[in-house]
Formats: sequence, C-alpha cells, structure tokens
Amino acid sequence: MGAKGKFTQLLSDWRTGQEQALVELTPLVYDELRRLAHRYMRGERGSHTLQATAVVHEAFLRLIQSEVPTADRTHFFALASRLMRRVLVDHARSRGRDKRFGSARQVPLVDDLPASPEPSFDIIDLDSALEQLAQLEPRLAQALELHYFGELTYDQIALTMNCSAATVHRDIRLARAWLLNQLAVRPR
Repeated sequence: MGAKGKFTQLLSDWRTGQEQALVELTPLVYDELRRLAHRYMRGERGSHTLQATAVVHEAFLRLIQSEVPTADRTHFFALASRLMRRVLVDHARSRGRDKRFGSARQVPLVDDLPASPEPSFDIIDLDSALEQLAQLEPRLAQALELHYFGELTYDQIALTMNCSAATVHRDIRLARAWLLNQLAVRPR
C-alpha cells in the first residue's frame, strides 16, 4: 500500500474508533500542517502573539474533535487548511487588531505573478469577502480557498470538487477577480 493509501486507511480506521490509527496518522500530517501554517504566518508582524506551531495544534485539535468525515488525504488537508484559516481569523478578531497601525495580518492573493508585487489584504477583510463570495457562488469560494489556503493543485481540487481542472482554473480566476474587486472598494 502506498503512502496515500496508508493515509486513507488510517483516516478510515480512526473514524471507526481505532485510537492507534490517530497515533500513526499524527506524524504523517504534522509536517504538512506546519508547512501550511508557516506559509500563513509569513505575513504576520514580528511581535505577533500566535506562533505557527500554535496554529497547527489548534487546527489539529479542532480537526480531530470534528465530526466531519474526511475521505482521503486531499480532503483531510483541505479541511485542515480551512480550520487553520479559522484559527487565524479568530485570533485576529480576539486581539482587536487595528489596521491603521499595521497590526493586521496581510494575506497574498496572487500566486502566479512573481515578477510583480503581490497584493496583500487583511485576513479579516479577506475572510469577510470569502464569506460573501461563498453566499453568492459557493463553488468559486471553495475552489479559491482550497487553492490558496490549502495549497491544493488544480487537479487535486478537481478531484475534491468532482469537476475538471479546467473548471477549477476558470473558477479560481473568476473568484480572484471578484475578491480583488471587493477588497479594492473597502475603506482602509
């Protein structure tokens, strides 16, 4: 059985109540979750009170306590990335951030234009805009979230969402354009 097959089997075993499966699963996911958390935390100010390790721990706790079934590795990391986003947003809200003094979390939204400066947005503003998009076009919001927060490829997203990679590409381009427009008109 390959690594992906083992991962899926451990997920299945864990969801059926086999505690040993969680013990074996944890080291398989921890490094990947830390990599994602470090990516999210890159835009944080130096004095930020939340560390990447804390984001991983909190997201992992929420994940293992959730009743949401995870079918495979891709779905698991999609859910984990969503939970890490929630941890960061919850933390930013609880800290009462003040954008005027630069304490807001900045999140890059463009990943395919390395030659130009990438626009960054406050994570709370981005979260709010993503929530609005999810109400209008849930599929677009999900595709964008899986790509930027979960770092899933178009093919992985297509598998998760049961559509083609070309559809994912179109959805992400449209969602990104909608978000950039929404975030550009927000008062700063």
